[in-house]
Amino acid sequence: MSNFAFGTYRVSDLNQQHVEALKEAIESGIKLIDTSSNYMDGGAERAIAIAMQLVDSDAKREVEIVSKFGYIQGKALVEYKTDFAQKSYSKDVVKYSEDCYHCISKEFMHEALNASLKNLEVDCLGCYLLHNPEYYILDAINKNISKDDRLDEMYKRIENAFIGLEQEVTKGRILSYGISSNSFSLLDSDDEFLPYEDLLTLALNAATIAGNEKHSFTTIELPINMLEVDGLACAAWAKKNGLRVLANRPLNARDSKKMYRLADYNESRDYYHYFNELIEFCDKDELRELYNLLEELEATKHKYEWIGSYDIFLFTQIVPHIKKSLEIFKPEELENIVNSINLYLIEYRKMVEYECSLRTRKELKGLFKESHLLMQECAINFLMKCENVDYILVGMRKPIYVHEILSLRG
Repeated sequence: MSNFAFGTYRVSDLNQQHVEALKEAIESGIKLIDTSSNYMDGGAERAIAIAMQLVDSDAKREVEIVSKFGYIQGKALVEYKTDFAQKSYSKDVVKYSEDCYHCISKEFMHEALNASLKNLEVDCLGCYLLHNPEYYILDAINKNISKDDRLDEMYKRIENAFIGLEQEVTKGRILSYGISSNSFSLLDSDDEFLPYEDLLTLALNAATIAGNEKHSFTTIELPINMLEVDGLACAAWAKKNGLRVLANRPLNARDSKKMYRLADYNESRDYYHYFNELIEFCDKDELRELYNLLEELEATKHKYEWIGSYDIFLFTQIVPHIKKSLEIFKPEELENIVNSINLYLIEYRKMVEYECSLRTRKELKGLFKESHLLMQECAINFLMKCENVDYILVGMRKPIYVHEILSLRG
């Protein structure tokens, strides 16, 4: 049966509840925490460090921290753009978007590992993963590089990274390494698929070049859930070859390029209280734009495809619109209205979650119609029965979520 691990995507050291959840998880027996250097711009790693300081030494020794490298975002991207001409790995950097670059060269890896060890306040990581190395494949496809040529280059880049990782094992800064790839979960006919059968050969070559008697490639991580099952072939290969398998995105599932949150949510009890209170306040000429926004949000709360699309819309459209509407207020007048808006937005998100879960139930009724369980329970149970999955990575950003998940172990 699979074990649960704490996934720290969207975990921040600035949120005390996240730190408390990590502490609760460690004290409740969680043995593995998965993170990455780019999660919340290093905030996830720093949150782990804080939580580790709050637990006793025995519990701390039982926990393995798995981190990743590859993404250049946030502060790291600002630093890279400022000094890219001096970076020895600049030729290997792939630009995905204006705010997301990517690199898996061993030179960049050494630099990223320094930052992760500092954030985590440790001298050694249990495991260090290449994070979605297929960003090179995406870039090569866009540049019309042939499949054979792009895969040859991909393997060269991975072997180069493995050599650097083997060197870090020798130095004692990591105990093992592996790859986390969304492309492992695709069909092998997909252009973005990352073939995995030769990875052990690359690891053996890297160990030989680094002067190590045996390789330390131990782990793969990939999305597996009730909708995305193609990755089970990769998981079976990994287990057959003595690797462990971490399954991520157990509840965030993709089907035909559409995302679903495999979870049931309750309707907010307080939403209409905050909505009516706020819209009454905004029923004046100078706040007409904000009033209209609230009316529009009320009318469209059931139209989001999934909660992730709402979160993007919130930060790219809703928040800027609200800020513009509040420019008429003096700073000392803002506190009450901002508090009211925040309370409203918290409850509005709950309503969106609820509406999305109703839609998911309807569209995926074939998966859940025979079960009396919540969708999240069905999704977790599915993975727990997958014999080739060692760890299920679950985001548990509140202490109550830790207990809800761990209660499913039976």
